[in-house]
Amino acid sequence: MPTSATSTPDAELAALARQGDLAAFTSLLCRHDARLRGLAYRLLADRQAMDAALGVAYVQAHTSLERLRPGSDVGTWLFRITYNACIDELRRRRAAHARDRSETADRSPAPDRASASETVRGALERLPTDQRVTVVLVDGEGFDHRAVAEILGVAPSKVATRLHRARATLRRILGEEVR
Repeated sequence: MPTSATSTPDAELAALARQGDLAAFTSLLCRHDARLRGLAYRLLADRQAMDAALGVAYVQAHTSLERLRPGSDVGTWLFRITYNACIDELRRRRAAHARDRSETADRSPAPDRASASETVRGALERLPTDQRVTVVLVDGEGFDHRAVAEILGVAPSKVATRLHRARATLRRILGEEVR
């Protein structure tokens, strides 16, 4: 009896995808797409940029399937590729629109008109990218420090430091927003 794609483990789908099974690769992406979109949107804060970065990430994932080590966590690998695509997009955006981007980042929504989610989104946008992605991956996506360290290519202690700084900054920013 054939196994459905929803019950097939990621590692098995990845192995099939490495052998050229496009349906297996598509199933793998579909399984992780919502969370990858969440990461990309929280980093880029723009739906078109998110879609562009995910397009790049998904092509990169397909072309680098042979480099995925057996036994590696496929989800972590996909998050790493998506993170890198988003960072590349942020670098392009910063280079093309440095002045406009800094003006946008300095603005925060008015407390009386902003919803709670808009206030948090604005506060996240004010964090440095390395701290923002750390908060998104740990607090938003539920990854542990080891997995985040693997996604970001840093030591777990660096994740803890970034998370501590980001949370302190968010408390300060959100405290100012409420006043």
